Amino acid sequence: MMTVENKKGRFGKFGGQYVPEIVMPVLNQLEEAYEKYRQDPDFLADLRKYYVEYAGRPTLLYYADKLTKHYGGAKIYLKREDLLHTGAHKINNALGQALLAQRMGKKQVIAETGAGQHGVATATVAALFGMKCKVFMGAVDIERQKLNVFRMKLLGAEVVPVTTGTGTLKDATSEAIRYWAAHIDDTHYIIGSAVGPHPYPTMVRDFQSVIGQEIRQQIQQETGGRLDYMIACVGGGSNAIGTFYEFKDDAQVKKFGVEAAGRGPAMGDNAQTLSNPKSRPGVLHGAYSYLAQDEDGQVIEVYSISAGLDYPGVGPEHSMFHEQGVVGYVGINDKEALDAFQLLCRTEGIIPAVESSHALAYLEKLMPSTKPEEVVVVTLSGRGDKDVQQVAKVLGEEI
Repeated sequence: MMTVENKKGRFGKFGGQYVPEIVMPVLNQLEEAYEKYRQDPDFLADLRKYYVEYAGRPTLLYYADKLTKHYGGAKIYLKREDLLHTGAHKINNALGQALLAQRMGKKQVIAETGAGQHGVATATVAALFGMKCKVFMGAVDIERQKLNVFRMKLLGAEVVPVTTGTGTLKDATSEAIRYWAAHIDDTHYIIGSAVGPHPYPTMVRDFQSVIGQEIRQQIQQETGGRLDYMIACVGGGSNAIGTFYEFKDDAQVKKFGVEAAGRGPAMGDNAQTLSNPKSRPGVLHGAYSYLAQDEDGQVIEVYSISAGLDYPGVGPEHSMFHEQGVVGYVGINDKEALDAFQLLCRTEGIIPAVESSHALAYLEKLMPSTKPEEVVVVTLSGRGDKDVQQVAKVLGEEI
């Protein structure tokens, strides 16, 4: 099957459209529809209505007083995306894309999912808008996220187990693309992160950038606009791009994207792309971006305790931010993330997602060098209900 490479949708040299020819017409159709509706007052009013009345936006910017006292130094604020309907930031993008699919006359939505949060968000919006829904999920992830699998089924979605390759997010994405190529007339593929071929990285970023826009307004009220540091976890990178995009030109705000350093630095023991000096750019899932790959250029199996971070690529805009120095990308290992998970539970009474716990864990490294008048915002991308069983197992507790 011939692959077409297109110059559209570039972030510096990253991004593009590296896809089978059969998918090009539907990408063109999607781009056309998105360009039309992103400026359309009725579409934007509809989206806003669902954000506010259904998802629960704006989310709180919460001053974590006890966590601040625990560390000393800068004031810590948490952007509470965990309080959204379905429990994570994924609903921001799912609502936007479902509304778009509806206006395009599509009858079915499909999605890939790792932790299951994007699958749940997609199944939720499919139920809301009366659409059929299929979710592709790696067999390994199905095993560690049983609660979310059942949630999706309750919402009327069909969960399709993917056993090829490593049975994780990368393989679920490949399978979803294959299915979409064969059902392009009536099906819209809701990609859950800021990855994939153009227009997806732009579209997902735009739907998620409500996070950063709200932070800007809220920090104005809270601190008179003072903001020194921002931290968000990065798998594919949608909550992070949503957090950072609004502040990309604010050089005085230091931004940190936190990747999963897993069990350690050995190849295959982590899911670090931008924070791993050995990573090189390549093509995965229709876009050119940094990838975890071996010396022969094969995309490697990556690992993280968190099902939402074990992706071997990263959104192309993050690759550009990395090369331009707009955002600093760092790694946090499993143990550090689990410690941060427990710390937030005990200090603030908030159970964070294990993904978000990677961002929280970076406070251990950042806070000693901060001053009391400084301000740090951590995006809490999701809640941790889905992870409680897995964390208990790691900590040796039986549930």
